[in-house]
This record gives sequence, C-alpha cells and structure tokens, in this order.
Amino acid sequence: MVEAPQTDEGWFALHDFRTVDWDAWRDAPDRERRRAIEEGVAYLDAHEAVEDAEAGASAVFSVLGHKADFVVVHFRPTLDDISRAERQFERTALAAFTEQPTSYVSVTEVSGYVSDDYFEGNEEDIDAGLLRYIEGKLKPDIPEDTYMSFYPMSKRRGEEHNWYDLSFDERRDLMSTHGDTGRQYAGKIKQVIASSVGFDDYEWGVTLFGDDPTDIKDIVYEMRFDEVSSKYGEFGQFYVGRRFPPSDLGAFLAGDGVPTSEFGDESHHGAHAHGEGGHHGEGGDGHHHHDDGDGDHPHGDDGDEAADEDIRGQLEDLNIYAGKPHGEDVYATVLYSEADADELFEEVEGLRGNFDHYPTHVKTAVYEANERGRVAVVSIWETASAAETAAGFLSELPGIVERAGEGSGFGTMGMFYTVKSEHRGDFVEKFGTVGGLLEEMDGHFDTDLMVNVEDEDDMFIASQWRSQDDAMEFFRSDAFRDTVQWGRDVLADRPRHVFLA
Repeated sequence: MVEAPQTDEGWFALHDFRTVDWDAWRDAPDRERRRAIEEGVAYLDAHEAVEDAEAGASAVFSVLGHKADFVVVHFRPTLDDISRAERQFERTALAAFTEQPTSYVSVTEVSGYVSDDYFEGNEEDIDAGLLRYIEGKLKPDIPEDTYMSFYPMSKRRGEEHNWYDLSFDERRDLMSTHGDTGRQYAGKIKQVIASSVGFDDYEWGVTLFGDDPTDIKDIVYEMRFDEVSSKYGEFGQFYVGRRFPPSDLGAFLAGDGVPTSEFGDESHHGAHAHGEGGHHGEGGDGHHHHDDGDGDHPHGDDGDEAADEDIRGQLEDLNIYAGKPHGEDVYATVLYSEADADELFEEVEGLRGNFDHYPTHVKTAVYEANERGRVAVVSIWETASAAETAAGFLSELPGIVERAGEGSGFGTMGMFYTVKSEHRGDFVEKFGTVGGLLEEMDGHFDTDLMVNVEDEDDMFIASQWRSQDDAMEFFRSDAFRDTVQWGRDVLADRPRHVFLA
C-alpha cells in the first residue's frame, strides 16, 4: 500500500462568496439601503476584529466577473466558529440583498513533507524558524496585500497518471521541484493552502495574495509547466478580487472605486514589526508553499501605520531610539539562510554590486548568529517597493528558509547597534546576560545576536515574541532600562529600531 503522508490540522477556513441582487438594491428605499450598509459594516468590522471567537482572521474582497460580487474570507479555530460566522451574516439586513452562489470550506494543515521530526514528536530537534513556519501555516493571518485569487484543486487519479499511486519519496521529490518555482515569488506572493478532503468538492483550497495581479497570473502559469501540475493537477474555478475595508461597503455598493483611501497600497508596506516565518515547505499534497503568512494587522485601513506610530511612541517614551537607520524613512527586508556564511556572502556580494546602481539602495549585508548556525541577509532601501523587489532576488540565494516579517507572533527586527571596538566583548557578554533573562519571560520565543561578517562591530538583535504586548513588557522592564543606560558608554551611536518592509 502506498504510504499516505501524515497531516496535522489547524484553523478552519470559509470562503463565503456572495452575489448582490442589483435590481432589488436599486428599487429599495433609501432607509433600507442605509440599514443594510450599517449592519453590513458592523458585521464585517466585528469579524475583522475577531470579536466572535478566541482567535482567527477575516477580510472582505470585491470579486470581478459574473461568478460573485464579493467574498468574505474567515479563518477560525473551530468548524463551529465559521458556521456561526456564516449564519451571523444571514441575520444582517444586507444578507436580504445577496445570494450565496458558492462557498468553500477547508482546514489548514501541514504534512509529512515538511518535517519528519515534527510528526515523530521530536520538536526539540526542529529549527525554531521551521516551528514558527508550521505555526503560521496552521494559524494563518490574512495579509493586507491588494489582490486575492482563490481556486480549488485536486490531484489527478486517472488511469495513466495517478498521484496516489506514487510512492511517498516520489511525491516529496516532485513537490520539492514544484516549490523551486514558488520560491522565485517570495516577497511578491503569499499563499494559504487548506485541505478540503471530506469537506468540499476538491481536495484543497488555494488562496494567493499579492500587490500586483500579474504576479498571481505568472506564478500559476509557470507552475502549470511543473510535472506536479502538468500531469497531476486538476483545478476548479478561479476567483479574483481586491481587498477593501468594511467602511467602504457603501462605496462598493454605489459602484465607486474601492478602496476609497490608500488602504492596501504602498502605505501598508511601511515600517512595521512583524513576526517571523515563511519557511518554504508544502501544504499537504497541494501546491508547494510560495511565501506564507503575512502581516500582523489585518483589521482596518490604517492598521500598519497606526501600529508603527504606536510602537514608535512607546519606544520614544522609554527613551529608546525608535527611528529607522540613518533617521530616514527606509525599509528593511531580512531573509534567513541555512547556507554557509562565506558561501552566502559571495553570492550577496554579487547582488550588492547590482543593487548599488540604484539610488534607493542603502545597505545590504550578511549577518551571522553569534552562538548558533543561523545566517541572515539584511537589505535596506529607501522605498518599500524597492525592498520588496530586492526580496525577490534575495529569496533565490542558497539555503533561504524564511523571511522575517511573515508568520505568527510579533518579531522585532530591531535594535541595530554599532559598538565601540574596545567594548565589543563587553557588549556580547551583556547580551548573554540579558538573553538568560529573556528565556525566563512569558511570551518570549527566541532571540539572536547577529554580527555583520564584514564588520564585527555592526550587530543587530532579532527577537520573536508571542505578541507585541509581551515584547513591550520587556522593553518596560528595569533590566532593559539598565541595559539601555549601560549601552550609552559602549555604543558608537544610538541603537536604531528597524521595522520591516
């Protein structure tokens, strides 16, 4: 019997597609339409804020074409949660003007293609980045990218080509090759794969998010030439839409362009502290994971910008420098690699030469963890779009396994330090002391001291926390305050807190 890969399930997903009865909408009295909009906005606001469950994410997208007018996407911990979310919409006055032409029910999963140790219970042997990636796959956020594409898919069970007749090793090798194509779109496309075996008509539901719709087209097109798709892929209908904030529901129904503000455009790429994740792996037997996760603030059109200012304000209040490098509006992209630091540096040096031709390039360097085999590539640019473009090139470097800023939790890519050479040993020793305190703090996952391979006095500290509140509790502690005061004598410049592009 062919071996079936093990799976572990996470949050349930509902893609709730709706069409609008435009004739009824046009003929309705103004008071009925106002009530429908008010109750629709209230429903969407409440569910984007996840007021209906312990955890999850929701968002609304307009849909182009005849198949639907809009879709509400929900991720929730239980099947009952998404059932309740669906039924609560039917209680709104807006629901009376809509029909549900289709929907899709699924559950997020990771499979045995990702890690044998995970399914054998050897979590202590799994890289922390991979564990965060798995957490991000099982409990996905909805990134604030502008466009979304959804489609269901299955693996072929024909007489000539039957995916389920292949051995586990054959399937794993095919999925690995399939993923090589997906990795070329790191930083451009984010993806959520959820299994629908036993729940809906196909075997998986695939949701792609991106700021450029042609990137969505290109990745699906290129993957059609991989053997996984060309021989074994079967696809259902495709749906494409654009995200808009609940407050724009009235404008959407009026036929106006949405979003009416800058929601979803380059403003949401701004300086923002995210979690880390995005390890490249597979989603069940579905598509290879392209670039997971997303952003940490899906609720509303000003989430990222407000969060940035909130974090900056809190750090300023604590007398911690909260500006970006050089005191400018610059954007950092950080990718972690399993490759040897020297090998990676040779590749980065070549890319950096090309980057230097662009006036928006500030800095690109390789950093190595002080105490464990972890290597990071940091690239800093004056614009978010340039940083995103650079991420696409950098994702092709050897051994890239994750991109800081995509996944679950709260990550601080910050605290870049320039240490006085004579005090470098003192600084490293101090970090060891503080690191010991961090290990005992509730909500702290891990912290690394990363050192520039070209300049050992140039370092940054990357921390991963369960939430922003957990991180800020540490920043407000006496231990951290004492460390900041101590650092004034050993640093050549003020510490710079960097938010990710």
